[in-house]
Amino acid sequence: MDLFIALDVSLASTALCALNAHGKVVKEAKVDSEPEALIAVLRTLPGKVVVVGLEAGPLSQWLHLHMSGAGFTVVLLETRQVKGALKAMPIKTDRRDAEGIARLLQMGWFRPVHCKSVSAQEMRAVLSTRKLLQQTLINLELSLRGVLRNFGLKMGALTKVRFEARVRELVDGNLMLERAAAPVLRAREELRKELAGLEKLLRDLAKTDPDCRLMMTMPGVGAVVALTMRTAVDDPERFHSSKDIGPWAGLTPRRTQSGERDVIGRITRAGDAALRTALYQAANAVLCRSAPSWLKAWALRVAARRGKKRATVALARRIGVVLHRMWRDGTEFRFTRDEAMAAMTLRTC
Repeated sequence: MDLFIALDVSLASTALCALNAHGKVVKEAKVDSEPEALIAVLRTLPGKVVVVGLEAGPLSQWLHLHMSGAGFTVVLLETRQVKGALKAMPIKTDRRDAEGIARLLQMGWFRPVHCKSVSAQEMRAVLSTRKLLQQTLINLELSLRGVLRNFGLKMGALTKVRFEARVRELVDGNLMLERAAAPVLRAREELRKELAGLEKLLRDLAKTDPDCRLMMTMPGVGAVVALTMRTAVDDPERFHSSKDIGPWAGLTPRRTQSGERDVIGRITRAGDAALRTALYQAANAVLCRSAPSWLKAWALRVAARRGKKRATVALARRIGVVLHRMWRDGTEFRFTRDEAMAAMTLRTC
């Protein structure tokens, strides 16, 4: 008997539902969210486990790794699609969610999500930590500016190096404000040291990775953008065409069509938010600070027709496409259109 297993995973427990090929519920259970407990239950089921499916989430890649190692075929389901499919249920419980996921598996109506390698997950953890420290540092500075503004003390436009000296200058002579600002400035200094250490680590990692070094030949692409692309895509061969990067990163326009109504809206924002942000930042760097290239010239023509904001999004999408093609072909970025066309001719010959 073939079985389709669905897992609705939460932090402490997991709802399990097993369906046979005819859609009949064979077993329902609540199991601890630990790979050993789940594997033990799967091995006691009366039949052959065809596939185990679970919604992509915080614990899903960890469980996927262990259950795949135990010999089971495991797929991760795209979160938006699962949410849309289960929305029709009037009563939402973990047991019903597990049954709904199992029926999606049985019908084959699901979109699988790539499970990243362990190295990609580890690198993403370092990038996420850097982002957290960076945002915390910004919040500290903005909070201190707000506190001083209540007393009419205006910081003004400052560099990071001048920030502490300006604060001490403004609070000098006011004992209470000095005591209020001192711990924030000490915390800011420690955060800056830790952030600098993480950024040095990321630069060193990018220099030792041949794929990242290749991507960084493109203007606007530094260590953080290259590593973000590297960890988000993980395996470039899983995309049939480089043009699939744009929709996958959520950088293509949303479209709603029904009868005579056809609305093209803003970008979908589906997929990896960190990659989308990194590509957008790279596009801004290309438009504002980079050396002349065919990519920048193309973006400036789009900006002249459609405006700078649309051109930046279009350029971000195209940067993702070009980076993926460079990665797959193992070629450096070519600054002129003639060089790019010559290389394309050589590939097709």
